[in-house]
Amino acid sequence: MSSSAPSPSPDPADCGLTIFWDEKLVSYDFGPGHPMNPVRVELTMALARELGVPDRPNVRVAGFEPAGDALLGLVHEESYIAAVKHAGATGLPEIGLGIGTPDNPVFLGMHDASALVTGASVAAAEAVWTGGAAHAANISGGLHHALGGAASGFCVYNDPAVAIAWLLEQGAERVAYVDIDVHHGDGVQAAFYDDPRVLTISLHETPRTLFPGTGFPNETGGRGAEGTAVNVALPPGTADAPWMRAFDAVVPPLLRRFRPQVLVTQHGADAHALDPLAHLILTVDGQRTAYAALHRLAHETAGGRWILTGGGGYELVQVVPRAWTHLLAEASGAPIPPETKTPEAWREFVRTRTDEIAPRRMTDGTDVVEVHRWGSGYDPANPVDQAVMATRRAVFPEHGLDPMTDE
Repeated sequence: MSSSAPSPSPDPADCGLTIFWDEKLVSYDFGPGHPMNPVRVELTMALARELGVPDRPNVRVAGFEPAGDALLGLVHEESYIAAVKHAGATGLPEIGLGIGTPDNPVFLGMHDASALVTGASVAAAEAVWTGGAAHAANISGGLHHALGGAASGFCVYNDPAVAIAWLLEQGAERVAYVDIDVHHGDGVQAAFYDDPRVLTISLHETPRTLFPGTGFPNETGGRGAEGTAVNVALPPGTADAPWMRAFDAVVPPLLRRFRPQVLVTQHGADAHALDPLAHLILTVDGQRTAYAALHRLAHETAGGRWILTGGGGYELVQVVPRAWTHLLAEASGAPIPPETKTPEAWREFVRTRTDEIAPRRMTDGTDVVEVHRWGSGYDPANPVDQAVMATRRAVFPEHGLDPMTDE
């Protein structure tokens, strides 16, 4: 069985990047002790600035408007939006809607903060769809667990789903969403489960051992949309090389066959070995390798139209800032060499802001070489290969692909 060789690295001239950012995005804050501390986004932007990413000639940082009710209503129920507003104004939970739970505690201004995050992702979608930017990023986004009528998994409004729904409203006929967060992208899948115009692919830790308990290979799309929900449920302990092997086995052949007009990606950094909430063992080096692969695929399959968001990631200092700075640099067409030292000014900022010692280099010291490609052969005794083959058998025939050969 063979897998096509990776396409060449994109030309930086084709990689204009708009970063949608507002300091108010850090107001998406569930309070002290909650794993999703917005300091991770603050430290990311600080590191990117110190390394000069926003100052590159093909990168701009842009403002945006919060999402209004009409935009949010493309995905979320009117009664739920009203409940979020009420909770955010009064501090009172809304029973049965996921608001006021340990995962999603109420905080004042909850609606405004959540609508701002969503507005940034919709602005990114608009920039890419209208040609204002080749690539557009909202690193505060990627809140992929929120459902149409309920908060879930630290997510109040589902910004990637709203952005995709906006693209469909504009006339997009094929949108692909690839989610590499360690948790299943259940909310985005649910929003488009019956819509053949949207291909959702999620690579995540098996739901047998991790929230949200969904994302099995047999979740393949509703009637009329069979094969458009794709789930790769990886065993705990999956490291860089087997993770990239699973990616190579599923994502490129499906994107090449689907030919999306726009590629939307979610980049939760919680598949890292240091993340406290999950059990995969990727490194920052493995993550930046995945970013490069997605960048190439955006150019190869979607005409370069790429919308990228953040997502999960709860090692706030050691992992998220480096991972997402690599992501932004990759999207600009000029990746940061892994051996690069983190700037002293940033390390001092980390110390004063968090009282932690920052990492000194942009690498974990792992040499990730894309040699463990699926084309090297299926091993039926390997748990990762078993997971991959379960996915390929479930969805490849719906796309006219042979699970054994990609053809």
